Amino acid sequence: MAHPSLAFDDDVDAIKPVRSEPVSLGGVYNTRSLSRTRIPGDGRRSASRDRRTEESSDVEDGNNEWLQKDGKKKQVFKGTALLWLAYQSTGAIYGDIGTSPLYVYSSTFTSQPSYDKLVEVLSVIIWSLTIMVTFKYVLIVLRADNQGEGGTFSCYSLLTRYANLTDRDPREAALVKMERHQTQDLSPSNQSVRRRMESSKFLRGLLKAIGVLSVSMVIADGILTPAQSVLGAIQGLSVVSPNITSSTIVGTSSGILIVLFALQPLGLTKLASTFAPIVIVWLGFNASFGIYNLVKYDHSVLKAFSPYFAIHFFMEGKTEAWKMLGGILLSFTGVEALFADLGAFSMRAIQISWLGYCYPALLLAYIGQAAYISVHPEAYSNPFFNSVPPGLLYPSLVIAVLAAIVASQAMITACFQLVSQLMKLSYCPQMKIVHTSTKFHGQLYVPFLNWILLVGTVLVTAVYSNTTRLGNAYGVCVIFVTFFDTCFVTLVALIVWRIPPYYVFLPWLFFATHDGLYLTSALNKVPDGAWFTLTLAAILASIFMLWRFGKESQWRAEAEDRFRPNQLVRRDADDKLSLTSRWGGGAVTPIRGFGIYFDKTGVLTPTVFTQFVTKFGAVPEIMVFFHLHPVEIPTVSSSERYVISKLGAIPGCYRLVVRHGFMDEVITPDLAALIYEQIRKFVIRQSGGDDSDEKVDGQSPEERAASQGSSTALSENPPSENDSKEKQRVSGPAELADAKVREALARLDRAFATKVMYIVGKEQMKIRIGTSILRRLILETFLFIRDNTRAKIANLRLAMDRVVEVGFVKEI
Repeated sequence: MAHPSLAFDDDVDAIKPVRSEPVSLGGVYNTRSLSRTRIPGDGRRSASRDRRTEESSDVEDGNNEWLQKDGKKKQVFKGTALLWLAYQSTGAIYGDIGTSPLYVYSSTFTSQPSYDKLVEVLSVIIWSLTIMVTFKYVLIVLRADNQGEGGTFSCYSLLTRYANLTDRDPREAALVKMERHQTQDLSPSNQSVRRRMESSKFLRGLLKAIGVLSVSMVIADGILTPAQSVLGAIQGLSVVSPNITSSTIVGTSSGILIVLFALQPLGLTKLASTFAPIVIVWLGFNASFGIYNLVKYDHSVLKAFSPYFAIHFFMEGKTEAWKMLGGILLSFTGVEALFADLGAFSMRAIQISWLGYCYPALLLAYIGQAAYISVHPEAYSNPFFNSVPPGLLYPSLVIAVLAAIVASQAMITACFQLVSQLMKLSYCPQMKIVHTSTKFHGQLYVPFLNWILLVGTVLVTAVYSNTTRLGNAYGVCVIFVTFFDTCFVTLVALIVWRIPPYYVFLPWLFFATHDGLYLTSALNKVPDGAWFTLTLAAILASIFMLWRFGKESQWRAEAEDRFRPNQLVRRDADDKLSLTSRWGGGAVTPIRGFGIYFDKTGVLTPTVFTQFVTKFGAVPEIMVFFHLHPVEIPTVSSSERYVISKLGAIPGCYRLVVRHGFMDEVITPDLAALIYEQIRKFVIRQSGGDDSDEKVDGQSPEERAASQGSSTALSENPPSENDSKEKQRVSGPAELADAKVREALARLDRAFATKVMYIVGKEQMKIRIGTSILRRLILETFLFIRDNTRAKIANLRLAMDRVVEVGFVKEI
């Protein structure tokens, strides 16, 4: 989730006490001037409803009902929005799989093929596209989404919501929508599968490792794919200029890659909308050329639609046929991005674009090339350009180069999607995420990852320098991921969809056998170059697993600080505060001032408050537990932004949660003044009064607080001659007739006028003495990465003379 930044600005929704010169305390704003359209459940509440909510929140732990609706929500699109997404998906997803006709036949055959062998290979291509992409992914796997997100890791995340497979970050646990089926709702065989998964530490670890390894393999392919695509495009220019040197090809390719990655901040909507016409025209060329060649040369290749020829290919060719699968699998490379990019588009959009256009266009392309090669067998070495109809070579060359360049967008988008999923489950250090669309919430851009991919692809381009060497490293990770997807979706069918095992087993066996044939064949490439992608994936997976191991150790160390406020502080008979017996039972001295404790979780007691009270034996007169809470919608309506509750266990203690969307910013020149205003309005509303007078108050918060501690000072201001509302206000708000409210407001004003403190926790991790060497090495690496990761609070530019940093050490 993108971190909120702090800037200076004004806005109509901010709190602006009216003075001779208006003062902006700031607030939370939609930085892109979004229309304030309400989302379900986010409508404006009535004042009476606000009062009921706030009155009921005077409990030990405050009111955390806001957590229940802040989790990830699946978007559903219909009509023109769905068609627009289908159009975008054509440009963003199918560039990779769509450019495969450039090199599939040349990668499969090593010499001029016979007619029979050509038809058999064509039959395998047709049925591989049908089985792997259409039947498996488009019709089945895309349904295994986790709240709209796709990819192998999202399948794992989905399983963790329906089975107890993993620990969760305490800050995120309340947001996760657990939907574990009741035991009686599962058949005995499904119960057995779930029970075995939950009880076996080995199986839980295996599922976790496979999920992380799948993401790592997609990222490894994300580095190779742009290099392969762009190099292939530039090398294609040799058709018209055979004298192009290797250094020219590498230099031009690197320049194009830099431009491609530099365009990513524009957002997926703009890029996909721009790339879509290129891919559509490219696939249109392939389909029309296929029809032309089929009609002109040899329509008999249409018999390849019979699965008999695909089966005969293996029966006759045996080992040689099995080895040739390493080239045929290139016909569906990019299929893993089809699933990983699901969160950026939608299942229906991908189904429409694949079944309605891309699938038939690709079938026609391969059939047409086969028809041409059957008459001109020597054309297998460059099947696309050799089969182009007369007079269309140069237009085809231009569009082929453009299509090959944009082909890598599918993998780049997939990397952004998958890394954001890793961060949500604490498998990756936090990085800045930019949501690039207000309408399609799943379209993301990750700046740091973008530049890492750029550096990786340029280095790979320079080192490998041609597509032949790169091709040996390409494809292995793809088939590994498709096999993992088969296994995970099978578990989803058993645990989530509750399909009986006897219905699931045969489809799993069929798809796993199909994947296994390609996987074992692709492993032949390992000595020739595939070791590079596998090694890179293993290194990335190790980093992700290391980070997760460190975070789990951190959560266990912090568990002792998660409790309710009344377990830390109690009120004695004389109404004075003291620590509970667990913390020594010493007296707690009140000190004048307004203390703002930065709270990481928004529930229970902030660790920094526990450390402050137990170390100093004192608390400020007014305390506010301040928590910034990101919500996965573009903007939060003004009526839902601030969630305030009073903690009954500690006098003068409040919790303020600021809910912000991914396109909102927290904008305030004085954070303390904003918090003070919100707490003051809460106290007034809680009394049954109307806080509307706050907006026409002639005093700034500082001036009001300096009027010495009592809100009754409001009635002592001289009336304004020009403002009838000011005259009405001078008589005093109705709520000030209540002595308790007067006292609470006076205490609040006095504390704010005396001193403001921003109290921030500085947690240090220390490895326990006696820890084994391997564990110590892993934790030392985790702590090094953690210490060099920017803290969230770094985004808030606070007045440093008011910051109090409380350090504490936790052993892991």
